[in-house]
Amino acid sequence: MKNFALIGAAGYVAPRHMRAIKDTGNNLVAAMDKFDSVGIIDSYFPEASFFTEFERFDRHLDKQRRAGNKIDYLSICTPNYLHDAHIRFGLRNQADVICEKPLVLNPWNVDALAEIEQETGNRIHNILQLRHHNAILDLKNKIDNGPQNKIYDVDLAYFTSRGKWYQQSWKGEVEKSGGIATNIGVHFYDMLTWVFGSVKRNIVHLHEKDCAAGYLDLERARVRWFLSINYDYIPEAIKSQGKRTYRSITVEGEEIEFSGGFTDLHTTSYEEILKGNGYGILDARTSIELVHQIRNAEPIGLQGDYHPLANNARTGKKAFAI
Repeated sequence: MKNFALIGAAGYVAPRHMRAIKDTGNNLVAAMDKFDSVGIIDSYFPEASFFTEFERFDRHLDKQRRAGNKIDYLSICTPNYLHDAHIRFGLRNQADVICEKPLVLNPWNVDALAEIEQETGNRIHNILQLRHHNAILDLKNKIDNGPQNKIYDVDLAYFTSRGKWYQQSWKGEVEKSGGIATNIGVHFYDMLTWVFGSVKRNIVHLHEKDCAAGYLDLERARVRWFLSINYDYIPEAIKSQGKRTYRSITVEGEEIEFSGGFTDLHTTSYEEILKGNGYGILDARTSIELVHQIRNAEPIGLQGDYHPLANNARTGKKAFAI
């Protein structure tokens, strides 16, 4: 049984990590969050020590380490801009780190962390859950074993509606979240480059607070993509079903069904990490470089080969307009 600590216990994704720790037969010994709405801990590890001040959390882990009860892993579920500092904290505490996506916001942060990883001898693992999804695994197998000179036409659309609170939180601040392409899209870019190869060309058509669209030339695919958190941009056929979330990937016009199967992907990720098969810094680099490029690109507008659903952003109501 391994000992875990967790930072960001009040966050949206933290319960998935708590469940993964429990499902893999391990123990959460300490958790920290500056917010104390963490009753969810009772469902998994009611005996875990909890702190709302980082300094006391740090002191507790240090005392335990000196007493021979060091943590083996630090799980990080904090806002994106804090990942880099919290990863360093975990490595300095002689622990391996399991960090939510995105691992960091900027490519140069990856290089610095790689140095610290070498210095400490501990590992950094990134949660790249789509690499464990059965539908995506089947797709990768199909592409890997298909004609090697074929370039596939791919459309990706992801709508995950968010209320007005979103723009008032850290997620609405580009310097903290990386913007919409980073915050809700990074795992899709990771999946696309994992399946279809490296980026040859990256065009951004649209990049607003509530949506983004672009085109990617990959080694083995031409990808049109559109991301949105604006409910008004969801296709009417989806709204009529009472849904607020919509995921769609088509390859050569064929829909890849992956709307389900997400429930246990964090547990699967933990299982692979504990077996020594986790995804680390080198695996995360491509998607981090890609979202950094998207964040800093000058959008060209809706011209050329753009995702057709991006037209919804041209004609739809601006839910977040001031």
